Amino acid sequence: MNTGLKITAFAAAVAATFGTAYGVGKGVGPVAAGEQSAGHGRHGEVSEKEAAGGGHSGHRAASPAAGGLQTSESGYTLTLETPRVAAGDRTPLRFSIQDEDGRKVTAYEREHGKELHFIVASRDLTVYRHLHPTRAADGTWSTSADLPAAGGYRAFADFKPAKKGAEALTLGADLAVSGTYAPAGLPAPAATAEVDGYEVTLTGGLRRGKSGELRLNVAKDGKPVTDLQPYLGAYGHLVALRSGDLAYLHVHPNGEPGDGATEPGPEVSFTATAPSSGTYRLFLDFQHDGKVRTVAFTVEAGKGTAHAH
Repeated sequence: MNTGLKITAFAAAVAATFGTAYGVGKGVGPVAAGEQSAGHGRHGEVSEKEAAGGGHSGHRAASPAAGGLQTSESGYTLTLETPRVAAGDRTPLRFSIQDEDGRKVTAYEREHGKELHFIVASRDLTVYRHLHPTRAADGTWSTSADLPAAGGYRAFADFKPAKKGAEALTLGADLAVSGTYAPAGLPAPAATAEVDGYEVTLTGGLRRGKSGELRLNVAKDGKPVTDLQPYLGAYGHLVALRSGDLAYLHVHPNGEPGDGATEPGPEVSFTATAPSSGTYRLFLDFQHDGKVRTVAFTVEAGKGTAHAH
């Protein structure tokens, strides 16, 4: 595409192609899904409606839930008060979680050190931001984000209301970013990603309905990093997004700082599952020397045995 497509603040572009990662590291070398790779969706839970397509037998497991595809679920709604912003500027974002009566939720259970996790990703998966909003007394959340590329985005709120019987939810809403839009191609599956002199190597993969490990090893200047710092209650935070509809998987680490068994690097491991076959983008946040960095990997789920190239 030689010239950019101009997008106004009143129209969200939904990208059909996928782009090179922005600010999340450069990938090298492919990773495919392994026979032993897969995992769980949100906290490993599988509902009755998800089990309709398969069972938990060793032959075929049920697909886990894919979060973020619904704006409303279980009586709660994610409402963006700033659904349209301009590209390139650090712009304020405001939103709220409303209950079935339209009241803003003000009480949450803390998970991984936060009442709510807020993720913004472009539809073509070129831009990813893990933000830390603050909540006003009336239940309005606010933060700011630099979104450098125009197009369609998806905002995700990952939270659990502090109400008896309430379940943990991931809700999603569309965000339009105005400016000149120029889509690119999704990076190829990769075993290694780099950012700021750090090299992160991924082993394992994703497969529909069968749990397994994703192991990420962090090195700097060719040496293993053995003093990772806790971030959101763990030595790493991993989010997986399915290309196309941006189905959201918030996977959790195996072990935590201070449990007597989990080392502060170089390896951080997660258990994860793909809700379907397809292409996924994995975003790993890790903290070292007081700064959080993000690397990204493209992986294919449901492609059979992994091969390193």
